[in-house]
Amino acid sequence: MFNDIGALELVVLVVLAVLVFGPDKLPKVIQDVSGFIRKIRDFSENAKHDIRSELGPEFKDFEFEDLNPKTFIRKQLTENEDLKEIRSSFDLKKEINDVADAVNGHEPDASVPAGVGGAASRAEGPGGGTDLLKKGDRPDQADRPPFDADAT
Repeated sequence: MFNDIGALELVVLVVLAVLVFGPDKLPKVIQDVSGFIRKIRDFSENAKHDIRSELGPEFKDFEFEDLNPKTFIRKQLTENEDLKEIRSSFDLKKEINDVADAVNGHEPDASVPAGVGGAASRAEGPGGGTDLLKKGDRPDQADRPPFDADAT
């Protein structure tokens, strides 16, 4: 329950409680607070049980933590077989390396199909003509303006 409270914070809370309530009333306050927390937990568990019983047997594995959008998405991404298959067929590092090679003017891998970024798709532009950024058409290093890191 107190996962994110450190030892020093706990000591400060105890000292504040002694100062506010006094040493003679503190045990009674602690009992009242713990009883209140116990009642809230019982109420919460009863509400969860009632909701599960009303939903029926098809929702017997229903967890209320799944209502959190982050938890729901994480669970769907890890348990869905179709998404696992799609994720395994998509190699993001290879795609990024191919794009970087194309930008830097290196030859693409032979394993890349022509329609996905191979030689045929880079040789012709969108209009069917030649690409303006072919390796031979690039300006020399001397013709390029200097790189300014502060300007970017």
